[in-house]
Amino acid sequence: MVFEDTQKSTITDDKITTNPNITNDDADLEEGEILDDAGDSSAAVARNPLENSWTFWFDSPSAKSRQTAWGSSIRNIYTFSTVEDFWGVYNNIIHPSKLAMGADLYCFKHKIEPKWEDPICANGGKWTVSPSRGKADTSWLYTLLAMIGEQFDHGDEICGAVVNVRSKQDKISIWTKNASNEAAQMSIGKQWKEFLDYNDTVGFIFHEDAKKLDRGAKSRYTILP
Repeated sequence: MVFEDTQKSTITDDKITTNPNITNDDADLEEGEILDDAGDSSAAVARNPLENSWTFWFDSPSAKSRQTAWGSSIRNIYTFSTVEDFWGVYNNIIHPSKLAMGADLYCFKHKIEPKWEDPICANGGKWTVSPSRGKADTSWLYTLLAMIGEQFDHGDEICGAVVNVRSKQDKISIWTKNASNEAAQMSIGKQWKEFLDYNDTVGFIFHEDAKKLDRGAKSRYTILP
């Protein structure tokens, strides 16, 4: 899938702008991180369907604090299946640099929940990058474009992506289905590094290891700079 230049012309590497109609009050929203009219492209005539439908999910730090079970506060916020609908929602959603610390923003294939417990994710794992300060918005956008545009040779292995907004270091991860398929995982990791022009080491952690060892889990696969 190739995205039209007219859609990307307002986006640059050093600055990603949101919809100019968003007010300061809108930008401060945490629970309402997406505007009511996001994705409203009813006036559009042309339609460019994506190979898969995708869903944005959001988990806010305030919602997490009210829940006892991990993942119970994650909520579905929008599903899209065309290029036009993607840009409609992307241009009206708060980007990582504007989200509250502790927030998580996900984009997963439709009907796959961003949880270890989801049957499609259960035997998978994730690649993770830590963008340098100020680069999370750009890295997140390029990850989304590569993912929904089916730019990966093993795109069928991909479940989705998540950006974790944290005080020390933002993180972006790509979740995959079959962690034991080393060839597919290495291909995804190498291509992702190229798409992001990411020069640091990236590692792949099995979800199974993360569940058992939490932060003590080690990367099973690694791609060096």
